[in-house]
Amino acid sequence: MNKTKFTFIDLFSGIGGFRLALNSIGGSCLSFSEINNDAISTYCTNFQEDLIFNLGDITKIKSLPKHDLLTGGVPCQSWSIAGKNLGFDDDRGQLWNDTIYLLNQSKPKAFIFENVKGLVDPRNKEALKYILERIKEAGYFANFYLINSYDYGVPQNRLRVYIIGFKEKEFYDKFKLSNPICNKIQLKNIISDFEASTTKNQLSPKSNLNLFGEEIKQRSMSLSSNNGINDYFLFNDLRNGNSTIHSWDIIETTERQKFICYLLLKNRRKSSYGNLDGNPLTYKHFTELDKSISIQELEELVNLVILKKVDYSFTVIESKFINLNDDEKHVLECSSNNKIYIDTLKSDRTIKLKKISISKTLKSLEEKKIIICDEIRYDFKNTKISTGLFGINRIFLSTSNIFPTLVASDTNDYITTKEIKAKNELEYKTVFLNEVYRKGEFRRITKEEACKIQGFPEDFKLPENRARWMKLIGNSVSVPVIEMIGKAVMETGVFENKKEIKINSERILEVFTYPW
Repeated sequence: MNKTKFTFIDLFSGIGGFRLALNSIGGSCLSFSEINNDAISTYCTNFQEDLIFNLGDITKIKSLPKHDLLTGGVPCQSWSIAGKNLGFDDDRGQLWNDTIYLLNQSKPKAFIFENVKGLVDPRNKEALKYILERIKEAGYFANFYLINSYDYGVPQNRLRVYIIGFKEKEFYDKFKLSNPICNKIQLKNIISDFEASTTKNQLSPKSNLNLFGEEIKQRSMSLSSNNGINDYFLFNDLRNGNSTIHSWDIIETTERQKFICYLLLKNRRKSSYGNLDGNPLTYKHFTELDKSISIQELEELVNLVILKKVDYSFTVIESKFINLNDDEKHVLECSSNNKIYIDTLKSDRTIKLKKISISKTLKSLEEKKIIICDEIRYDFKNTKISTGLFGINRIFLSTSNIFPTLVASDTNDYITTKEIKAKNELEYKTVFLNEVYRKGEFRRITKEEACKIQGFPEDFKLPENRARWMKLIGNSVSVPVIEMIGKAVMETGVFENKKEIKINSERILEVFTYPW
């Protein structure tokens, strides 16, 4: 028999991050709701739970048993920066309605809901307002809090929004989050084969210059640095900095070729070349920037797979449209004065909503001789920032204080346990390339390390396949954050006006209303 301070129901439970945290502070889980088979199996294995206590698909749950606290990490793709930012236009966003319906039906004393940072971004202002209004209509006093897991006991830069509410205003008024911890956990504390060094990088104040004689300014990535130099290297052709590795740093190139690459990097974000955040340039654009550049030089960079050619604009040459599918019709509707531009298509909301393949649709229209390409531009071959270069996005040094957000799809982020030292910024990058990158002195995080980065015990049971366990751990919550929030909820006294409950492993099934 286990003494219980409060009871809770675990919606969108995943592998049990909420349960692990709340169990540790006296909470007892009455039931959980999950539809992913891997997550269900992992949850039941680690908590020795019976499948009968899984309420299943939340959209089919009619009612919940009486409980004190309702929790849930509502699926976040609709608000994620990694998604298409469609909010309630995405069906998955409607799960908020199902969650609030159950909140209204069951009337627990308090709730904790978790979501990605994107939910509180300005572009989702109306969506967040709607969610909070629905919660208020259900009879709750609630607010949202943006919390970084790094502040509460894990070496991970994980910003998440938590909506926390109470049935009674007196407890809402008493609620207060604890201050971030002072002695934060660092990456080196969880790496299994790290050997600390007492010597720090000694860097001179002299700035590094690019081929134009301009100072290289490192963009902030909200991660750690050592004496002004990042403790990670970013593999990317679209950004610049002392610790940025470009494809032309890896592929053998001449100083002239490097110059042309920097020229594109410096100018591609100018609005005069298009409406996108980064725009390809025509050969004419290059010659306007430097008249000595030849078309052959650009083609050589294409052959090196550093640049690529982009069909940028098209002329509509056929006025009679027959046998066209809906995607082709919509792309043609985006034309203006018989011209279609790539930047217009990429900005079109309907194309995002319908998930229309721009390249496939344009190719189809060309094959039907309805449009013809009239402008070719040059851009970097690798234009997806999160993908990085050659399978690597970032390599973190063991001296880093923090690791990036773990996500379900895994990332091309690596760690090295080999420390490097340098006297200045240029040497720092050279030493890294020669001693770490070219010697293969880097690796992905292990399953055990991923668990610790999320605040799970390193022996938490997960599938052996990397893609499977990464999806499960990346979709979970950071356990120490939930524990901190749970304690803050308890400290309001919201659960004190009740008799002590004793719940054994054989819970009474009659209190449940199952969807089947």
